[in-house]
Amino acid sequence: MQQARMRAAQPDAGPGSPFAPMRDSDLDEVESIERTLYDFPWSRLNFADSMAAGYCCRVLRQNDELVSYAVMMCVLDEAHLLNISVARNVQRCGVGWRMLRHLAREAMGYGALRMFLEVRPSNAAARAMYDTAGFQAIGRRPRYYPALDGREDAIVMSVELDERWSA
Repeated sequence: MQQARMRAAQPDAGPGSPFAPMRDSDLDEVESIERTLYDFPWSRLNFADSMAAGYCCRVLRQNDELVSYAVMMCVLDEAHLLNISVARNVQRCGVGWRMLRHLAREAMGYGALRMFLEVRPSNAAARAMYDTAGFQAIGRRPRYYPALDGREDAIVMSVELDERWSA
């Protein structure tokens, strides 16, 4: 029942918007970017399963090039950002911020009041973006991520979804 309600509540980006629901036809590009960014990337099946489960899976295109994608789960009044990635050639150009802001607005449309995420302590660029966006560290998950030298903790962060995201 909850999954059906989530699927029904997911608004798609409007015509002309650079944001769009992730589709099977996007998975080659998504997988290619994912593999260039991470030592332990999500698999094509991870993305396909996320779409099949009714999660909010979005892509952002600039000049017909896929430059960012994200996966977010919304349940009741919470959004959990599972993956947000930006192609290396457009990192530090505001693309991640645009995607994050779009997702926050979309989560608010589902009725979410707060967004949660996990981030690697070693991912300084992502942590800086989340800090700037008002996320607060609320916990730690020991040995959460695989790492080349074993495991890495995750910092759990959250932010209130309020009017600042609507502006």
